Amino acid sequence: MISFKKVTKIYDPDTTVLQDVSFDVAGGEFVSIVGKSGAGKTTLIRMIMGLEKPTSGQVMFGDLSVGDATLPELQGMRRQIGSIFQDYRLFATKTVYENVAYILEVEGKENDEINTEVPKVLETIGLKHRADNFPRELSGGEQQRLAIARALINQPKVILADEPTGNLDPYNSYEVISLLEKINKTGKTVILLTHDRAVVNKLGKRVITLEDGKMIRDEKEGKFII
Repeated sequence: MISFKKVTKIYDPDTTVLQDVSFDVAGGEFVSIVGKSGAGKTTLIRMIMGLEKPTSGQVMFGDLSVGDATLPELQGMRRQIGSIFQDYRLFATKTVYENVAYILEVEGKENDEINTEVPKVLETIGLKHRADNFPRELSGGEQQRLAIARALINQPKVILADEPTGNLDPYNSYEVISLLEKINKTGKTVILLTHDRAVVNKLGKRVITLEDGKMIRDEKEGKFII
């Protein structure tokens, strides 16, 4: 589904962020990408989203060469991707229900579809009983689950989770990662960027390790080793 082919990214002659990175992520995989700050993880994710172009090499999303894609092609691709971030990125003045519904409203969906799909997703992530609450009334773990609901509502093929447990305690981190595993079991591809050693080691799934822009390890049932 996603393929990096000898990808190098240079921001200026002295700053090589990624160097000759190659790997494939199949549909339905759960992959953790780990590395210290500055290892190139964020740039890698931005390339998957088409927000950065490789200096050399190729990033593929299915049959689409992301770096060469037109804006309409990129927009179509991004609709197949749900993104989750460390800082939640919720609308403070919208309720839980409204935060999720807004994503469908932007897509021009009809009210009947919105009224059907939003409760389904809220039930999946365990927030149906909080539909009328505002983000400030939720715990950190609940806010991140709401962010996951927003990422899921368009039925994407891929979930990109960038440090989703970075602001959470171990209990809420466990809940969020368990939810990502549940989502993965429905057939969605999950790519997790994290510094959380405990999370990666508990998952026991594929781990790609970046160091100074180079991919130094790719293990099927990997551990957090840096």
